Formats: sequence, C-alpha cells, structure tokens
Amino acid sequence: MNNTEIQSNADMGGQSEVEPLLGTPGGKQRQQQEKIHQASTLLPFKARLFLLLVSLVVCIFTLQNAIHDLEALGKISNMLASVDELLALVLTLLWVQQSCATPSCSNGGGKKFPSLLNAEIPDLIKGLDSGLFTTVDLVNAYIARINEVNSTLKAVTQINPDALSIAADLDAARAAGDKKGPLHGIPILLKDSIGTFDKMENTAGSYALVGAKVPEDSTVVAKLRKAGAVILGKANMSQWANFRSFNSSNGWSSTGGQTEGAYFPKQDPVGSSSGSGVAISIGLAAASLGTETHGSIIAPAQLNNLVGIKPTVGLTSRHLVVPISERQDTIGPMARTVKDAAYLLAAIAGKDSKDNYTSSIPFETLPDYVSACQLGSLSGKRIGIPRNLIPSPLPQSFQYIVSSFNTALGVLREANATIIDDLYLPGQVLMNLGPYQMHVVNAEFISALPRYFASLTSNPANLTDLQSLINWTKSHGHLEHYPDRDVARWEGVLTNTGHGNDSPYFWGNYSAQIYAAGPQGILGALKNHSLDALVIPTWWSATMPAMLGTPVVTVPMGKLPNDGSVVEEKDQRGDLVRWAGNLPFGISFVGEGFSEEKLIGLAYDFEQKTKVRETVKPYVKPKTELKDVVAERVQKQIAKIAGKWSKDAADAVF
Repeated sequence: MNNTEIQSNADMGGQSEVEPLLGTPGGKQRQQQEKIHQASTLLPFKARLFLLLVSLVVCIFTLQNAIHDLEALGKISNMLASVDELLALVLTLLWVQQSCATPSCSNGGGKKFPSLLNAEIPDLIKGLDSGLFTTVDLVNAYIARINEVNSTLKAVTQINPDALSIAADLDAARAAGDKKGPLHGIPILLKDSIGTFDKMENTAGSYALVGAKVPEDSTVVAKLRKAGAVILGKANMSQWANFRSFNSSNGWSSTGGQTEGAYFPKQDPVGSSSGSGVAISIGLAAASLGTETHGSIIAPAQLNNLVGIKPTVGLTSRHLVVPISERQDTIGPMARTVKDAAYLLAAIAGKDSKDNYTSSIPFETLPDYVSACQLGSLSGKRIGIPRNLIPSPLPQSFQYIVSSFNTALGVLREANATIIDDLYLPGQVLMNLGPYQMHVVNAEFISALPRYFASLTSNPANLTDLQSLINWTKSHGHLEHYPDRDVARWEGVLTNTGHGNDSPYFWGNYSAQIYAAGPQGILGALKNHSLDALVIPTWWSATMPAMLGTPVVTVPMGKLPNDGSVVEEKDQRGDLVRWAGNLPFGISFVGEGFSEEKLIGLAYDFEQKTKVRETVKPYVKPKTELKDVVAERVQKQIAKIAGKWSKDAADAVF
C-alpha cells in the first residue's frame, strides 16, 4: 500500500467531469439564462457584443455557403443551439475568476464559494443545492488540498478510489431530485480503524491488517452512506489506537508514517484520532469520524482547534471497528463547528442489533441534534466546575489555560448560566488507589481482539489473538519499526492482567471504576447539585467519562500565546513538539449518559458567543479552493463546446 502518493481518479483517467451548471435536461435553457443574467454585469458590454457578433457572422457565412445543404443546416442548428450554452459558460468562468473564497465575496445573486479552511456543512449543502458547485467539484478540491500538504502532515493514508464516481452518482441523483439524506454529497474522512466494505484498507495503522477484509461496512459507515455522504478516504492514526507501545508517538503508524499538526512545525497531533484532527483542522474534508477509548476524540480535537463529540457508549455502534474495550470504545464526530459535529452524530447514532450496547439507547426516536444548536441554550442552566480535576500544584506551563478557562466562565455567567464553582469529586482520589482502568481495558482487549479477527473474511497475517499479533509484529520488525517502537503495552496486557472480561477479577476492577467515576464522580456531582452539566478544561476532562462511558463535547477555547513567552517542549521520543506558542486548547461540557442533546446546545451557545476557532491560524494552509476547481472544469467545458462548434462550422462550410 502506497501511503505517500495519493491521487484522484481524475488524475488516473477516472470519472471527473459532469455538467452540473446545466442542471436537469428540462431546466437546461432556464438555468443557462439565469447564469447569463447573473454574470453579465461582469463582462464589458463591448466584449459581449463582440462575442455575439462573431457568432452571428459565422452563422451567416455558413448559411450563405450551405443554404442548400440539409446536412450543413442540421449542423448549423446544433451550433445555434449551443450559443446560449457557450455564452453561459464563458460568463460563468469570468465570474468565477473574479470571485474569491471569503464570506464577503459573492456574485450578484448572493451566492459565494465557501473557504474550505473554515467551510461549514450548511454552507456546502447550500452551494450544492444551488448548483454553485457539485460534489465532484468538492471531492476534487479536497483531493487537491490533501496532495498539497500530505507529504508534510501525513494526515490522510488513503483516498477512496471510488470517491469521484460516487460523487458523480450523487450529483446525478441531486439533478433528478433524489436527495439521499441530510449529508447528500458531503465528503467525510474516517479514522483507519473504522471498517469499510470497499476498495480501501482497514489497517488500524498496521501492516498486520493490510489485505484484511471486513464482511460489510461498519454500521456507522453504512449510516453515513445512507445519509448521502461520500466516504472520501481514511485518516492516519496512532497505530492500534495508541495501544501497542510505551515508547511510540502520537499520530505514528507503520502504514501512514508520522502525522504532524498544522499549528506549528512538528506539532504533536495528540490522541489516536490524530489524522482526523489534523485533516479537518485545515479543510481536507468536511468532517471526520474518530474513535475514543480514553481521550482519543476530544484530545486531538482540542489540540487541532476543533469540536469533538465523544458520545455515550452505546449511542453509536462499534460493529466492525477495530476494538480495545467494549465498555469504553465509542465512535464520534470531529468537525470545525458544533453544528457540523451534530450533523454527523445525527447520521451515525442509533440502535444496531450487531452491537448490543446500542440497545441501552433510551429513546424511541433520537433527539434532533442539529436542532439542539440554539442560541440561548446556556440561559438558566446550572453548570458545575470540578476544580479538583485540575492538578495541584499546577505546572507553570498550564496556568495560561486555567486563566483562559476562568475567562470562559465569565462568558457562561453573561449568558445567564448559574456557575457552581469549586466542586470536589471524591472519585478523583479513589481512582488513584488502584489501577482499575488499566485492568479493565487490558481484560477487554484480550476478549475483543479475537472476536474482531474472527469476523474478517480475509486475514493474510492469520491473526487469532493478542499473542499472535505480538508474534507477527516482532517477526515483521522491518515493517512495524520493532524494536525501535516496542510492544511493551501488549506484553503488559498479558503479564499484568492476563485474563478476559469474563473473569471475576475483571468485575472487581470494573465495579471500583464505575463507583469512582459515577456516584463519587460525575453522576454524584450532577445529582447532588442539580446540575445540567460539568465544565472543565479539555486537558483534564477525559478520564472519568472514559471510565463511566458518558459523553463529552469539546469546543475551542483559546491558544497559547505565540509571542515567544512559551517554552517549547518535545515529546518523549524527541520527534514532535508537544508544547509551543499557538497551540490550541479547548473547554469540555460533560454530562450524564445520553445527554448529548443538552451538551450540544450548551457547547453551541458558547461557541457562537466566543468564535475562538476563527482566531487561531494554522501555519500550513492548502491553497486549492472550490473556485479554482470550478474554473478549471468550466474551462474544459468551454473548450469542448467551442471545439465541436468550430468543427461543425468547418464541416458545414467546406
């Protein structure tokens, strides 16, 4: 598998051209006239007159020379029929070339090309519905952007070979009035542990799974396709979801290389859904799905200036997703805005007979997560601040984050939320009395991995369990970078725990974990103080919700100053920079199980009142925008029509 050269089907002769500007056959003439009207003010009157006069002279000359030639008359008729089409395309091209990709730049009809760095899903839906651009345009733009930066950031490992043909089919369906769902034509990336039944690999970042095939799409992917999304490709990740080594680095996989963040050189992308975070932060797709066992959605989301939703365990199916822990694994969205994340969550949530945890969903009808995005959602809410989750004494480097958090609480107060500050969660102390979570996750991994391997319809490495995976990795060290990157975490699973989740030892640890994070933690605080949610800097929000299986929504809150005052720190290997100026960070809204609707509303209100994401700029930005792709397509259409027109004229005359 080649992870350095990513090409679109257009580059390889695949399907890339449609004629969306012309709309449906029945509305072709009307749409041409609308485009001529919208763009006509941009073409000088003399130039328009000259174009029309040239057309007229050619037609008259042709008529004089072929008035008795019925075949020529037929060609002349075709030429005349294409005049409007050609003029519409020329005027469209002129408008596109004079337009820009900023919110203030639009044509006379009020349409605009959204900047892909910050484009929101509603903007993309509006542009697709209006015919401003097509899904093929959008896919081509994202592929071009990936190719521009991927050699540096290594955020994307695979482009779906069928992405452009799927996009063309969705464009045709839209033109016929057949919209598949709320994400019709929206390109989405997937973490490379989420199974797809197509031409892409499902590797979890390891050559051990190259060539391994799942029997069908994972449930979340099937739901995305049903909603009309284009599965654009696979995002890089920390190999085996950061559950192989103690001396590896965030965002590294043998199949994809080392992912880097876009906010300063060599940025540690953090968390195992690292490629998803980096890709969406700079507009390489509309949004992405990540997975979380302990922080792997919310950590890379916050440090890549994104919104991340870690759903309640059981709200989204884990069927055919490479597992770690059935009690902690969850699949969720990573996006540039709360509303975009809500669109994805609405598409993937729901019961699934292939994942019995989804049977715990308490709703007959799922909440409308997109409609939960309402201004004023904070008003009247009671918000608790569990200060003892923040380490004390606090390292100097983190004091800026806490200061920003205290400022953010002022935003909540101004929004008429009641703040109950300085809560104490005794479960934080109980968690330190024993390695409960380690033993729970270890035991679940021992049990879950054989089930996943057994589900594969193709398993070239003949993997059966954790020991077989350890053996394969050691014997293929040239591929898996062993022993430079060890397998000590896996070996510790077998030596320190050594049993599955059917063991009595498992249940003792799990019970202690639930007690600490539940009655003595999140659930106790929510109940005892009649709270709607807890709020905490995202740096310290992952552990209790991971242990309990409850939801978290993280939203951009700020960035470290890039005035030279921040001392740069590297990761344990010295390969990446984990701490530097311009590092984004977030604020988390934490609630009880299946409270995503409420948390989304709170997070959306905060996001709209602060607009922090727009103030944090990446140092790497792809250059290709939608207008560039549309202009190139229209130029090809003009050349095609003009060439045929010239040939018909020559044939008719001579």
